[in-house]
Amino acid sequence: MKENPYHPEQEEIKELLKQYGALRNGRKHSFLDEECFEKIIDHYDGKEEFNQALEAAELGIEQYPYSSVLLIRKADLLIATRKYFDALQILERASLLDSTDINLYILKTDAYLALDQQEKAVVLLQEALGLFEGQERIELLFELADVYDDYEEFDKIFDCLRWILEQDYENEEALYKICFWTDFTGRNEESIRLHQYIIEENPYSELAWFNLAAAYQGLKLYEKAVDAYKYAVAIDEKFDYAYRNMGDAFIRLRKYREAIESLERVLELSKPEDVIFEAIGHCYDKQRNFAQARFYYRKASHLNQGDSKLIYKIACTYLNEAQWAYAVKQLDAAIRLQGKHSEYYLALGECRIQLGEYKEAIQSFATVVRLRQKNISGWEALVRCYYLAGMYKEGLEQVQQAMRIAGNKPLLTFYMSAIYFAMGKPKEGLLHLDKALSKSPKLLKKMIALNPSLLQSASIVDVIARYRKR
Repeated sequence: MKENPYHPEQEEIKELLKQYGALRNGRKHSFLDEECFEKIIDHYDGKEEFNQALEAAELGIEQYPYSSVLLIRKADLLIATRKYFDALQILERASLLDSTDINLYILKTDAYLALDQQEKAVVLLQEALGLFEGQERIELLFELADVYDDYEEFDKIFDCLRWILEQDYENEEALYKICFWTDFTGRNEESIRLHQYIIEENPYSELAWFNLAAAYQGLKLYEKAVDAYKYAVAIDEKFDYAYRNMGDAFIRLRKYREAIESLERVLELSKPEDVIFEAIGHCYDKQRNFAQARFYYRKASHLNQGDSKLIYKIACTYLNEAQWAYAVKQLDAAIRLQGKHSEYYLALGECRIQLGEYKEAIQSFATVVRLRQKNISGWEALVRCYYLAGMYKEGLEQVQQAMRIAGNKPLLTFYMSAIYFAMGKPKEGLLHLDKALSKSPKLLKKMIALNPSLLQSASIVDVIARYRKR
């Protein structure tokens, strides 16, 4: 048999609605006090039957015209039905009967915000703060913070939350919110002082330790941030956000092994996320453990299959291992997802060079140039590719084109010099070498990397020696 438990509240409201129906129809009825009308209003309000709730409020006010509670309930319903001016008039009546009800100020605030009158809402709440203490004052400060949020006075939101915590240092809502607004406003020094005070009062507040750590992190004081996060997780060993942020701090400190430990703890405590897998992959990448880096980048990619950057990172692990064919495969996949990233084509071109596929490499570098015409890296790669392919005439044309579009960069002059030497024109080669050295002698190594045998030429060595003496 199905159980049919008895619910006294349901029976009570059923009886109240019966009596209320009799009153509405002008029939003989039992007495309904203010509290009964409140329960009837709440019943209809809970079912979102606002018209019936409003009718009950009006009938209640007829019976009890000096009830500020019923007037406030009516105003609440008027706001719910977007009758803001009517609501404000009712609230004015209620305030004459009882100006100490906090709901007066909260509902007036709601009405002012709905009417886009934020300044009036601020003035009202600031005045109200002087009338209330304790939990009611804290509630008003939260309301004021919401008003400031509505018209983007972000520093004042931080102030409201700070005042709340100065009165109630254990207020979880304020502790959660102030962490975000500290980061948003950059008021890290103030947050550090506030949370140090809170920790003195309550050293076992994991949220206070977390917020202190986040503020240190905002100032790039990563060692101090890690220490504070360690206190947070010592108090609450399942505090996944603390492990997450601690992982980031360890990465900033280049302590990749410790970062991996923290981030793996996040995976144990919460639902797997692509950003966590990617961060672990990054740590292994920095440790030059490319196989493990790939493993985690792939895990991230499975969770976020539309992110071409993750596939590019997988390709880079193959590049670092000189596995050119595997890298090409991944780069092609990344380009299919997002074909307007010049770095993808730049990497693809480098792979093609290593595979001896100069024609395909030239096509890749030409795409880089097309995507970012003013950027020297694409032109440099394209000219270098023509040189390595022995296509000196085409390389010279590209250098000249690059100079017209990207400017007379010293590197391009060095490459022009190398091309003239390769074409058997040492006079022009020396002339451009001299010009390039006068602008940026440090870039000579790029030209020599292109063809180390250039240093076997006595005339080239003489020109270089002359600049070294200077």
